[in-house]
Amino acid sequence: TFNTRTDGSDHESVALSYLLRQGYRLVHRNFHLGRSGEIDLVMRDGRVWVFIEVKGRRTHTYGLPEDAVNQQKRRQIRRIAEGFVQINNLVDYEARFDVVVVDYATSPHKNLAEIRHHKDAFH
Repeated sequence: TFNTRTDGSDHESVALSYLLRQGYRLVHRNFHLGRSGEIDLVMRDGRVWVFIEVKGRRTHTYGLPEDAVNQQKRRQIRRIAEGFVQINNLVDYEARFDVVVVDYATSPHKNLAEIRHHKDAFH
């Protein structure tokens, strides 16, 4: 059976491995803020705090994975990131929002995903 939670977790693991290989440091995985939702990965890229939304797809039936990060989703992620900043008392910090796509539909290899990393994706 198809389990989206497990699938999402698998996509996050693939994205996390990729980002760690790029030199990012993991700060928090699945940061929850009450009922606002969660941010998949909070990482550091040097001194920059990076809030990362991971989108994975096995087909493009409902469009590209990137398309799922619409204005409403961006607002939600921003709100959760603001909560993270307050809870952790971050002051004088630099931050950005990235989207990492784990796409099995575009990969030439069945069990290997194509990874597309959109840095500073909310601008």
